[in-house]
Amino acid sequence: MAKYRVIWTNLWNDPIVLEEMTPEDKLFYVYLLTGPCTTQTGIYRITKKQIAFELGYSIDSVQLLMERFIHHYKLIRYNPETRELAIKNWGKENLHKCGKAVMDCITKELKDVKDISLIQYVAESIEKEEIRNIYDSFCEPEESLNEEDNQNEENIFEESECEDPEEASLQLFTIRGEKEKQKENKKENKKEKQQQKEKQKAPAPTIEKEQDLDTTPSIVVQGHTVQTDDVKEIIEFWDKNGFGLSNLNAKEQLLLWLTNSSFLQPKAVILKAMEIACANNKRRLNYVAGILRNWENESLLTVEEIDLNQENERSLQKFKQSTNSFPAGRAIPSGFVLDITAGEEE
Repeated sequence: MAKYRVIWTNLWNDPIVLEEMTPEDKLFYVYLLTGPCTTQTGIYRITKKQIAFELGYSIDSVQLLMERFIHHYKLIRYNPETRELAIKNWGKENLHKCGKAVMDCITKELKDVKDISLIQYVAESIEKEEIRNIYDSFCEPEESLNEEDNQNEENIFEESECEDPEEASLQLFTIRGEKEKQKENKKENKKEKQQQKEKQKAPAPTIEKEQDLDTTPSIVVQGHTVQTDDVKEIIEFWDKNGFGLSNLNAKEQLLLWLTNSSFLQPKAVILKAMEIACANNKRRLNYVAGILRNWENESLLTVEEIDLNQENERSLQKFKQSTNSFPAGRAIPSGFVLDITAGEEE
């Protein structure tokens, strides 16, 4: 039986795909949706080496792409221990039909998923109630776990009447310990989800105008002033190199690149762009922002990638200059005058 995947045309109208993704990001996203390892559930096992081999990328490039899709776009999750990948909008884009064959296939494939949290992650975007109920059946709530634990404890008490009481107490202790571990793990997962939501809702960094320029710069997040080393280094470089000591608006716009960009090393990349602006004697926000925008469009997200790209451009320019210095054909000596009638007799 042939296996195929469907991609809706409205995928290309998604604001994230249309405005934020680079060509490499779009190819990677289409591969994740239609690759040979995909399943009907949107959760499948795959390794980074396999992705690099099938796309023709290096493993480092695949690592950068996965980090971008996990942390920046928030479209996938990946468990490095089980090698399982989950696509957030899989249910929204693919699970519209609920025939018996589809339901049986989903149930069978969900049984093979090792990381249960990935099932809940995909289930959040499923609109079809019948299919979502299947996903929810594999995610046991806390109440059901507590009921099962209580039943197990009661059974142990009943069986302990015919057994050694010391052995029965040891069994009960181990079961309670396992139950407490499960509760602690679930509490930690809830805390992580809340932290992620707070990061998404957090406003962009701003500089307090009441603060003196000589003091340590700060970021205002949800009404609280937070001092950071990244902001301090950027503002100090701005002030010391003549970009405009009192131009608070420009500083705030520049600091937006710390949070609203896809750079993997935002502070180092911003300082790199400011150094280039100083070298070209163009100490303006528009010039620095233009440099950053070009790097982001070219998917140069680290200082190492930027330096390597600049070296390649310099070597290419040297090659062009060397080829232009040797004209093709035979060189005509200076002072030569062409006489068409030379050698003819009158």
